[in-house]
Amino acid sequence: MQTAADAGDAATLLAAVPAGRRVALVDPRFVGHVHALRLGLTDPRFAAATVPGALTAQPEARGALLRALRRTTAAVGAGAPVVAPDTDPAPDDRTVPGRIAVALEAEGTAVKRPELGSLTATVPTDAGARATAESARDGVDDEAVRLRSAVKAHDGFFTTFAISPYSRYIARWCARRGLTPNQVTTASLITALIAAGAAATGTRGGYVAAGILLLVSFVLDCTDGQLARYSLQYSTMGAWLDATFDRAKEYAYYAGLAIGAVCGGDDVWVLALGAMVLQACRHVVDFSFNEANHDAVANTSPTAALSDKLDSVGWTVWARRMIVLPIGERWAMIAVLTALTTPRIVFYALLVGCALAACYTTAGRLLRSLTRRASRTDRAAQALADLADSGPLAQGVAAVAPGLRGAFTAPAVALLGTLVMIGGALFLPYGSWLTVAAAAVYVLLSGLAVARPLKGALDWLVPPFFRAGEYVTILVLAARSDAPHAVPAAFGLVSAVAYHHYDTVYRIRGGTGAPPQWLVRTIGGHEGRTALVAVLAAVLTHAAGFTTALTALAVAVALVVLVESIRFWVSSSAPAVHDEGELA
Repeated sequence: MQTAADAGDAATLLAAVPAGRRVALVDPRFVGHVHALRLGLTDPRFAAATVPGALTAQPEARGALLRALRRTTAAVGAGAPVVAPDTDPAPDDRTVPGRIAVALEAEGTAVKRPELGSLTATVPTDAGARATAESARDGVDDEAVRLRSAVKAHDGFFTTFAISPYSRYIARWCARRGLTPNQVTTASLITALIAAGAAATGTRGGYVAAGILLLVSFVLDCTDGQLARYSLQYSTMGAWLDATFDRAKEYAYYAGLAIGAVCGGDDVWVLALGAMVLQACRHVVDFSFNEANHDAVANTSPTAALSDKLDSVGWTVWARRMIVLPIGERWAMIAVLTALTTPRIVFYALLVGCALAACYTTAGRLLRSLTRRASRTDRAAQALADLADSGPLAQGVAAVAPGLRGAFTAPAVALLGTLVMIGGALFLPYGSWLTVAAAAVYVLLSGLAVARPLKGALDWLVPPFFRAGEYVTILVLAARSDAPHAVPAAFGLVSAVAYHHYDTVYRIRGGTGAPPQWLVRTIGGHEGRTALVAVLAAVLTHAAGFTTALTALAVAVALVVLVESIRFWVSSSAPAVHDEGELA
């Protein structure tokens, strides 16, 4: 820390700091809470940030900061006081840091201004103002505010009332002992994997232990995010771990339950895979709708207005959050039912609960889409195209086919292709080459569906239809096969593909775009993988080779997508964010 005599001296001192370091400029008359400064000066997610009287810049914004400081110095004079006259129309911009923040924004550098709430951050201009500011500062416990802000503003009922009241204190305990969010996230994963192992024993004691450990894992899962917010430890690796481990934990637990059930003489692998397919399809509905509409121009939907009105009534907020069966409620239900009942009942409850939740959320999204008047952007259309995961076969069809016109043409064509594919897998004789013909129709219709930009009112349904077409086809063909262990192999394949689809979502959310095209081409796209599984089922009819082929395909897909995903998320191009999105 160095003290500058005036604005000119500050410019000289900042220029001498090594280029790779973050710098901060704080008015010496600053009065406020330590946590206000922490929010303004230590959050790694933003290139530049400010609170009244203080400004910070990451290395990438250092050049812009120095230019703004020199312009400010030239405007007010190198020896000018740090506080401008009281006649300044923008009180927060009277100080040198405030003026620089305005200059940075004028140059095009985004400057984050965090919400301070009840926290104090100001630069008083006289003794009376200082006394008032100090009184306001001393009247608010910034540690209490810090603990409250560690908890997500919008979370599920179970998480809000059964977990967060004490998990925030676990987060503070971890922070004071130097533990990082990534370490807590990893501990949550390990605990969930142990829970899956306990469930795989197939004993009542194992099921009870699995239920308890799953809840412990969820507590840790809440703690890692609260620790990140409490200590402002956001990172690219943390974003990747937090985004992917929830799915890995849940699906590993499904596999553990299925193995345990087999040990007890009850094969529920089809139910386990069905639960995973339903959950993944439900998520892609949420992701697609949000990407299609988050930057839409105009919104006149009466359905959205009704939803906002309901959110103003206290009890309806919690009821609506519970209806969608978010991760807290879902894991609590799984844990309790595991301890008290059987895996089959757990999966029945999951399938029914997730199906009802999917119907509720999808119906609301359909009503909003049909009643709103909005123009969707090129970015939204590109996001939907990326979520569609079209491979070389569908892209080839789209390149030579004329774009189909009509407001609802794309989702209708995608739905028709999905129904043809699933219907062929379900009702045609198993191993028939007619199923391969159905796959060819699916490829053709998949290409036609994406031949035009996806800007229609219901075009966000195209990616969910493709997910259902691929996942359900794999499930049905594996279930109808006489090959031993075909469904567990299919479970592995769908897990690998679902990871790729979730990874695509998280990259788009971070603003860095979808995975590279070479990756999509290498793993075939949704239509290529679906057609390949149909061919394998026809060629390897009633043979153990079908299981081997599914396993090999699962391993190949997993290796390619994991290597590329790890490369991306540990690179500098990945966004430094933490999961604050929809209730998962």
